[in-house]
Amino acid sequence: MSEKIELFVPGRLCLFGEHSDWAGLHRNINSAIIPGEAIVTGIEEGIYATVEAADRFIIESDLGEETFACDMDTQVLRRTACEGGYFSYVAGVASYINEHYSVGGLRIHITRRTLPMKSGLSSSAAICVLTARGFNRIYKLKLNTLGEMNIAFIGEQRTPSRCGRLDQACAFGVKPVHMTFDSNEVDVEPITLGGTFYWVIADLKAGKDTIKILSDLNKCYPFAENDRERAVHEALGADNREYIERAAGLLTEGNAEGLGALMREVQENFDKKVAPASPKELAAPVLHSVLNDENLDKWIYGAKGVGSQGDGTVQLLAKDAACQSEVINYLNNVRGMEAFPLTLKPKQTVRKAVIPVAGFGTRLYPATKAVKKDFLPVLDKDGLFKPVIMVLLEQLVQSGIEEVCLIIGREERHLYEEFFAPMSKENYDKLPEDKQRYEDKLVKIGKMISYVYQDERRGFGHAVYQSRDFADGEPVLLLLGDMVYESLIGETCSSQLIRCYEAHGLPVISMHEVTAQQVVHYGIMHGVWESAKEDEMRLDCIYEKPTVDYAQENLAVRCKDGSRYFAVFGQYILTEDVYKVLEKNIRENRLNRGEIQLTDALEEVRAASGMMGCRIKGKSYDVGLPQMYIETVREFGRI
Repeated sequence: MSEKIELFVPGRLCLFGEHSDWAGLHRNINSAIIPGEAIVTGIEEGIYATVEAADRFIIESDLGEETFACDMDTQVLRRTACEGGYFSYVAGVASYINEHYSVGGLRIHITRRTLPMKSGLSSSAAICVLTARGFNRIYKLKLNTLGEMNIAFIGEQRTPSRCGRLDQACAFGVKPVHMTFDSNEVDVEPITLGGTFYWVIADLKAGKDTIKILSDLNKCYPFAENDRERAVHEALGADNREYIERAAGLLTEGNAEGLGALMREVQENFDKKVAPASPKELAAPVLHSVLNDENLDKWIYGAKGVGSQGDGTVQLLAKDAACQSEVINYLNNVRGMEAFPLTLKPKQTVRKAVIPVAGFGTRLYPATKAVKKDFLPVLDKDGLFKPVIMVLLEQLVQSGIEEVCLIIGREERHLYEEFFAPMSKENYDKLPEDKQRYEDKLVKIGKMISYVYQDERRGFGHAVYQSRDFADGEPVLLLLGDMVYESLIGETCSSQLIRCYEAHGLPVISMHEVTAQQVVHYGIMHGVWESAKEDEMRLDCIYEKPTVDYAQENLAVRCKDGSRYFAVFGQYILTEDVYKVLEKNIRENRLNRGEIQLTDALEEVRAASGMMGCRIKGKSYDVGLPQMYIETVREFGRI
């Protein structure tokens, strides 16, 4: 049976910067044109589908729609793309894929669609991205998100649609991104929200001619020949650049009221400088009747058009969740439109950490008969000899962690409680002032800790699962209790990992470079770089301890300076999905080498919903082996 993958691709909402994408493209002819910029977000409505390999290219639906099928023949697919209509979009993408990659057919089965069609929310871009992603996942084409987006764009360009470059930003999911368009170059950066924003999006039920709008506005480029055309250049260039900068700042601050005021200002400028270039379509009487509807003022901070503008869709920024509901009710029931919510929330950060420390440490026996290996001392940068566990805990505090769970043996709890308890006043008074301050810090950190027990030793995955109740649905940072981590930059290793999670919202595995000869000792990861900095990788494979030959053939990652191998660094960010798979594996007794493995659960989650690798700028030290502990004592803290 062939692999079947479930996919969801959202529609997209251009918050600010409509039309600047194709305008920026004209810089390849007129360098005086200012690069385009836009703030775009995926929305909660979209297209749900399953994809699987097939003998032909097939798109079918549970929605009572016509089925399309044809051979994977580039010429046939390109002819279909040129004909226009719904199937032209998928055919355009499939034709490009077939030209440039070695693939078979693909069956796309649409199971649900909540996205309004032809309403300025990029339903066409969503199906194009879904098609590109389907081929990528099924045939392991090793495309990152930007690669999928670019192929979706090229595919849609093969249709009569002639969309701009911002439509396919739906590939990045339901989160705002800042896009820059400079000639043929596109750059995408995530925006971190400082608060919750309550949007309402409404289909105006009036219709518009997007092709006519784009045709009219493109006549103003690449060179402005009169005042009307110069006004369009100004609005989509210098004005837009200023608006995007202000909007990004307001989103980061969480200032919804200020953003609403900016929406009104941007719309007024668009109506003044851009609309005259396509007066029939951009007069948009239905849109402006909503924008000027005083009944909405008590519920919203601001509103503006969407996408190419015109009478397609309106976006409104509500004051809060209750106001959002009132706006939807009013637009649906009073104005006869189709409205739905879009709530953008700050990305959940990581505030909990888990450290398994239940192992006996047989390789360090008999020392571990007297002292647990996570209590072994190392010299830290501040000149203090500290147990390994304290080094880890202090780094977690630096990284913003608020709660820590130690996975221990039931008989070990008293050791930790005694260590983190306040020492006697007699001994406290003997300490110099700086060490008294450290003792106060130690006790304070101890109050962050909770304990769970691993009563059965059934593998690392089983140990980690014991912390599920502690996680309580939140993402957690997992550290190894017999490792010490040292950052090479002004940011802890854990903070680097958390930053990656906040950007992508997916489980993350830390990674570092190893030689080809070292791969046999590690879990090795492969994927494609999601960022030009080559520090974030979208993983397509996690392989436990491969042979050198297998790694050289299958696991080398292409980098700017040649091929490299990346191994697990020893820190992870786990989501609830990982715990669910661990639970299933434990219930069904799915053993690997006689144990419940964390790697098996990670690989299953990666295949189903995606996973990131974060290239850590730092070093890790293993204190679980005699020779490695000696190296840790000698080297840690001295970089």
